[in-house]
Amino acid sequence: MPVKTKVSKVVVLGGGTAGWMSAALLKKVLGDTVSIELVESEQIGAVGVGEATIPPIQLVNSVLGLNEAEFLRETNATIKLAIKFENWKQQGHSYFHTFGAPGKSTAFCHFHHYWTRANQAGHPSDLWDYDLNYQCAINGRFAHIKSQDPVFELPYAYHFDASLYAKFLRKISEAMGVSRTEGIVKDATLNSETGMVESLLLDDGRQVAGDFFIDCSGFRGLLIQSKCGAGYDDWSHLLPCNSAVAMPSERLPETLPYTRSIAHQAGWQWRIPLQHRNGNGMVYCSHYISDDEAIATLSANLDTAPLADPKIIRFTTGRTRKPWSRNVVAVGLSSGFLEPLESTSIHLIQSAVVRLIKLFPHNGIDAANVAEYNKQSEIEYLQVRDFLILHYFVNERQDSPFWRDMQQLDIPASLRHKIDLFESTGKLFREQEDLFAESSWLQVMLGQGITPRDYHPLANAPSEHKLLEMLANLRAVKAKPAAELPTHDEFLKSFCGR
Repeated sequence: MPVKTKVSKVVVLGGGTAGWMSAALLKKVLGDTVSIELVESEQIGAVGVGEATIPPIQLVNSVLGLNEAEFLRETNATIKLAIKFENWKQQGHSYFHTFGAPGKSTAFCHFHHYWTRANQAGHPSDLWDYDLNYQCAINGRFAHIKSQDPVFELPYAYHFDASLYAKFLRKISEAMGVSRTEGIVKDATLNSETGMVESLLLDDGRQVAGDFFIDCSGFRGLLIQSKCGAGYDDWSHLLPCNSAVAMPSERLPETLPYTRSIAHQAGWQWRIPLQHRNGNGMVYCSHYISDDEAIATLSANLDTAPLADPKIIRFTTGRTRKPWSRNVVAVGLSSGFLEPLESTSIHLIQSAVVRLIKLFPHNGIDAANVAEYNKQSEIEYLQVRDFLILHYFVNERQDSPFWRDMQQLDIPASLRHKIDLFESTGKLFREQEDLFAESSWLQVMLGQGITPRDYHPLANAPSEHKLLEMLANLRAVKAKPAAELPTHDEFLKSFCGR
């Protein structure tokens, strides 16, 4: 890097979840060592496709010191224990990807090996019978379980209104000292010698100067692409969906604690239950169906009456090649887009900001810092990408060209190895920093129809009688809380005062 200038002021371009989460976390952790100014315009709406989250969101809330009840109230949030995948393997078939882990693993042998041994010995059972998250999800129940026994762990995330969440984060940020500037950014000035961004130029002539910039300008990538030329890796050949239509609808009488992902002719539909409404949408590939067909499919499959007209969103699946370029870091949609199939959109915002905090250039831009940030970002996107491809590639549907074509994808070698290893031996290994644990890969692979031919030899340690006794006890233990906990709606009412 050409020069080192101490970073005293950070400018965040864009609001929404990406902008305000960036501002809130940076200010909370870095405190008065830097000043933070966020520039946004009320005239520019947020994309807001991410209303479902995964458990690491609790880290953000914890760092920010949020009161969970207040957070749930102010964002109209509900609890998320799992995603239910419908019609993905075949039409009429469904399975769950929960945040829990089935059964109880031993030191060197995961539970599913014992379960596989019993199945092969003629004692079949459903893997999800041993999953507490699943038991609570299908029974519509939730509460905080106070137990040190890992058997009773009930990991959860949230569904929330993304626009309300951004407002909530804004309130917290401004209370900590983040300043907000209203205005539309039309350009940016660069240092003629270093190429570093020096200031944002607003359409009314004002300038907002800074030492370091966070680009949360969405798909436009106003700084990271237009000024820094960071490049973009297009993954449309692996994840070809390129459009989405979103349409909110009235809430259901019963608020289920899970997301639904329903596969259709050329894509899939999400249904996200909030306290005040349902979030609905459909991700699809425009090469197979038109916008009108997608809107008609979504409209025909709404559970409740629509509350707004459909909104079309265009995207190109992929990632920004150098999300940290010069003195700019891209966060949110400007850093890439992976469809919200596994609710990773908001998490990728969170992880980008946490990564920046760990590598924050307080004494100026350092090439090694930049390289490490970009390397970690690439690894994360590649791992999430592979997990999403798995859902599409391992399907048995023959009812439409889209699903048949998905079976012919030329998948990455990394994913091929993971599938082959599991199918042959039942073994799963979590790669370093992989967002998804072995239990996640296990549930999707089994749910999509991949059955391992073998299991770990340690699963042969107990006698058949002891094995069946262990499985029966685990089933009973996992089912017990689901019969005793309050319903999801009862929890929200008592905990949030709603």
